[in-house]
Amino acid sequence: MEQKLPENGPQPDHWTLVRDAAVLQVKLIVDGLRDLVLVPASLIAAIASLLSSKDGKPGPQFYRLVGFGKRTERWIDLFAASRNSPEGVAEGEMVNDRNIDDLVGRMESFVVDEYQKGGVTRQAKEHIDKALDKMQRQFRQRRKDDPE
Repeated sequence: MEQKLPENGPQPDHWTLVRDAAVLQVKLIVDGLRDLVLVPASLIAAIASLLSSKDGKPGPQFYRLVGFGKRTERWIDLFAASRNSPEGVAEGEMVNDRNIDDLVGRMESFVVDEYQKGGVTRQAKEHIDKALDKMQRQFRQRRKDDPE
């Protein structure tokens, strides 16, 4: 179904569209490369944060990486070309106002409810906690055994 453009808003010219399309392609490539690097880096940072936790609180490595990712997201500004679109076209109509964080929140609520009921998730949490504790002990022991 073709969307009708509003008649009262300014229309971008052809060269603006060509430029915006070309810039979007470059930004998509840069964004994809950034994501390609962030996938393993975030896992490594999360593990490092867990291994360096003290007093039950994780180290800062993961959240520093998240902050870096957020700054690069703003710098890339993937969909900045929407500023050149005629009024009302770029936004379009949302099916609803939900996003991935809302979906994760709903899933998290389900898991927490199951945990509180004493279901399978409680056992899984206990196993994960034991595994993390063991990894932390081994990591600390290696640091003690390896003098710098």
